[in-house]
Amino acid sequence: MLSYAECTARERLAHLLDAASFQEWLPPQDRLTSPHLQALGVPPAFDDGVVIGHARLDGRHVFAAAQEGAYLGGGVGEVHGAKLVGLLRRALRDRPCAVLLLLDSGGVRLHEANAGLIAVSEVMRALLDVRAAGIPTLVLIGGNNGCFGGMGIVAHCADHIILSDVGRLALSGPEVIEASRGVDEFDSRDRALVWRTTGGKHRWILGDCSHLVEDAVQAFRDATLSILNGADASRPVTAKSLENEHAQLRRRLALAPPDAPANPETEAVALWRQLGVPDAEHIPDLDVAALLDRFAHEGRQA
Repeated sequence: MLSYAECTARERLAHLLDAASFQEWLPPQDRLTSPHLQALGVPPAFDDGVVIGHARLDGRHVFAAAQEGAYLGGGVGEVHGAKLVGLLRRALRDRPCAVLLLLDSGGVRLHEANAGLIAVSEVMRALLDVRAAGIPTLVLIGGNNGCFGGMGIVAHCADHIILSDVGRLALSGPEVIEASRGVDEFDSRDRALVWRTTGGKHRWILGDCSHLVEDAVQAFRDATLSILNGADASRPVTAKSLENEHAQLRRRLALAPPDAPANPETEAVALWRQLGVPDAEHIPDLDVAALLDRFAHEGRQA
């Protein structure tokens, strides 16, 4: 199986979508670079770290964007964000069958923080506009950077999130938490702790993603097609859906109140146990198929 995490942004698009169908907009030869990085001595990338375009997926016309995590950690800057916004606004005009966002980002670039923050807010607005128009929006996460910061919020604005077991999703990254709260609060070098609290299995159990998959491009393609073939590919934001989200958050806070003493070594497992997951301490050892089979066998979903 071809590892999703080990692929570049363009490789992910090439193998996820129908063969030779992807047509890139604003490719590197257009030399569209950030106006802010040169003054700071940062080498620019001619695509500013994000690839956008349109293609076919099992014959369907889709729009797609993939962040290049190897460039500045997939960080969002002014041009990077503008390309994403442009893709989404064009989707409103052309109405593809779906919009796919392959996110691999640590958040906003510190080199151009204000421009990046504004860009993220514009991406969120544009993504919600596309979703409101009834065009399915899917976020795929499985890169080495995970999906943190502003892009973590963007992910939750989409209809569906597909996350691999090696992928990570959260608002603040482990290094940020450690820097602001200290190593006793969160040790970013503890890889087991990082994946136990931000990794794919944990997020799927908590209901933060709709599909959990293996680290394989084909697995992401299969999950994407499964969603698009389903009746609820598009999930309009309604008052009822927002009420359900708030109810889920209230239940989670009740299980782990903010004033409870923090114990990062055990609190994820304790939370799984409170959610009724049997043998919760063995969850980190299960592969994706075994985890999904366990939940299916019990007749329940995350």
